This record gives sequence, structure tokens and C-alpha cells, in this order.
Amino acid sequence: MVQYLKQAEQSTLEADSEVVETVQDIISEVRSRGDEAIREFTERFDGVERKEIQVGEDEIRAAREQLPEEKKEAIDETIANVREFHEEQIEHISGFEREFKEGIKLGQRVVPIETAGVYVPGGRHPLVASPAMLIVPATIAGVDRIVACAPPGPDGTVQAAQLYAIDQAGADEIYCIGGAQAISAMAYGTETVPAVNTVTGPGNVFTTEAKRQVYGHVGIDFLAGPTEVLILADETADPELIATDLLAQAEHDPNSRPVLITTDEDVARQSMAELDRQLPALRTEETAEECWDANGEVIVADGIDEAIEVTNDYAMEHLQVMTDDPRSHIDELRNYGSLFLGSHSPVVFGDKAVGTNHTLPTLEVSKYSGGIWVGNYLKTLTHQEATAEGAAHIAPLAAKICEIEGTHAHQLSAEARIPDE
Repeated sequence: MVQYLKQAEQSTLEADSEVVETVQDIISEVRSRGDEAIREFTERFDGVERKEIQVGEDEIRAAREQLPEEKKEAIDETIANVREFHEEQIEHISGFEREFKEGIKLGQRVVPIETAGVYVPGGRHPLVASPAMLIVPATIAGVDRIVACAPPGPDGTVQAAQLYAIDQAGADEIYCIGGAQAISAMAYGTETVPAVNTVTGPGNVFTTEAKRQVYGHVGIDFLAGPTEVLILADETADPELIATDLLAQAEHDPNSRPVLITTDEDVARQSMAELDRQLPALRTEETAEECWDANGEVIVADGIDEAIEVTNDYAMEHLQVMTDDPRSHIDELRNYGSLFLGSHSPVVFGDKAVGTNHTLPTLEVSKYSGGIWVGNYLKTLTHQEATAEGAAHIAPLAAKICEIEGTHAHQLSAEARIPDE
């Protein structure tokens, strides 16, 4: 039986009624008044005025010139790593066609979505790696037009490093718009912002609710909440590293979820003590401490099998395995956004630089979905071709199914392909 040394309330993707109504109003205004509404919301929510919604070449050039070379090199290398991994993904996606029965060919084509909109979040720490994670897979998939939106900073422009990353990752157009109004603009289009076919990218509760409300008119990747990490550890794990890696996710947001599941109570208690020791040295102490106090969990399981069972039930965004033989558990671990094997594979590598995607499902969404990949920007289209002989073979079967269903016109269409005796 598991023992909870520290437990938190379960979060949910459901937004409260006030958020739902606010987002409905924003979407309605953007749909009806377009650019004018976006400018008003930008001033109201971001506290800045922008005459031009689209980010022009002068702004992009200014951001490029503002950044030191070492920062640009770091961003460029992250983009290259993400590109290399996602190029490998697309190499393993293919269409096919073969003759299943004489005269009947069936197949599928994998083709890119024509237009995609990506939302690059701002917040406490404008994420510089996010453009690579969202835009690079779309470029590799072959999307014709990639539209990116990012919120303005206090000076009214997109943060320089983020803007440089958006441009370098391959966005065709960049707009300085944040929150629900950005999602609405990309979904429905305005005088300036083109409507797209699918919208991807994380954000706050308003952004997430906006994606929920526009889904159906456009595609979306998935709904996601605040970041999560679950560390699965045994008696060989280092409590100091466990604490360090839990705090790395706790500093994101007070609503983040850092969880430790271990088979060893000493490791659990030492990790908690070590976390308390490390907290005061963080420049992000206030956020990390609020997160840990409200949402941190420490669970002691009776053996590795029980620990894995609880881990799969939690189905969290990042799963870090710090056991004696991490790779031996791969087949049993099924619900996670991304898996980090061993003490030398912290979540920060996946978040920032190694190449796998960091836009991942949270709040148990990993029980039915994975994170962003090249396939988010592709669609699988099936096709069929029958000769007269092939049609004669399949038509009686199709006609009989139609007769059972009572779809008479369908039945006649099938019977029209049955040759006269």
C-alpha cells in the first residue's frame, strides 16, 4: 500500500465559469471586430499599445542585433537539435498502396496541413525553446504557411530572444498578440491575421480555454495545464539530484506539479529535506516554494511494481526514472508525455536543448495522447481504386450491407456496379 508523505489536490483542465465567459466574449469580439478588438485587448491585458499587429522585418532585425552572439548560438543549436530529431520522425512516417484483392487497390497518403498557427507563450519567463518545439515540426512536415503569435513585453514588442527564435525556427508571419485573442485571430482570421487550419502551442488558462472553444472550426494539438514532473526513484537515487530536478519544474508556475514516487522512505525524506535546503538559494524561490507547498507530492510505494502502477495512474507530462536500471522499466511505463531515463537525463534537457519536443500533455491527457510531433501537422488521407472486375467482386457485399442498414440509395449505387448476368 502506498504511503503519502505529502499529498496535493488533483488539478483539472476544466476552466471556471468566469474564464469560460471571458474567453467567449474575447472570441466574439475578435470575430466581429477583428484588428480593432485585438488592439483593445492588447492594451487592456498587456498594458501596451501597438499600431501594427504584425511584427515587421525592422523589429526582427532589432531583436537579432540586440542579442549577444552566444545567445543566438545557443538558440540556433537548440533549433538544430530539434530539427534533427523531428526529421528522423518524418522518415518513419509513410504512405502506401497495394492491391488487397484482384482489381482493388487501397492506400493512404500522408500530406501536410496547409496552414498552421502556433502560439508561443510569454508569462513569467518567455520560453525561448518553445518556437523550436512548435515551428520546426511544422516546417519539416511541409506546412505551406506557418503563422506565429506571441504576446508583447512591457515595451510593446515580443521579447528579443523569443522573436529571434521564432524567426530562426521558420515562421512565415509573426504577430504580436497574446492570450485568447491570439487563438481567436488565428482560428477565424482578421483584416491582418490570416485564418489557419490548426492551432498548436501551450498557454495560460485563457489560452487553453480559447483552444477548447475554437476546436472544431480548426484543429488543435491538445489541451494542456501547468507543467508537471514525476520522478520515479528507488534506493539508489541521489536525494540531492531529486530535489534539484523537482525544483526545476516547480519554478515554472505556482500551479506546476512536482511529484516524487519512491520505493525507499529514506530517499523520500532525504529528498524533502534537501529540497527545503536548496529552496532559499533559488532566484525563483517565491514561485518554487509556493508551488511545492501547494502541489508537491511525495509517495512511498511498496516495491517497484506498485510504484509503476501509481506512476501510470498519474500519467504526468515529464517522467524521470532514477532507479538502478531505468531502461528495464520501459515496457511497463505507458502513460507519460516524455520519458527521461537515469540520473544523467534531467527534464531540463528535453525542455531546452536535446531535441525531443517539450510541448507535452498534462493532467492525465497522456493516457490517450502524446506531445507535439511532426504528425500534428500532417493528415493521413486514404484512397481506393477498383477495376470493373474488382468492383464486381466487392459490389454484392456492399449492397448487402446497405440492405441491412436500410440505406437504399447506397444499395442502388453498389448494385449499379454488379455486372448483368
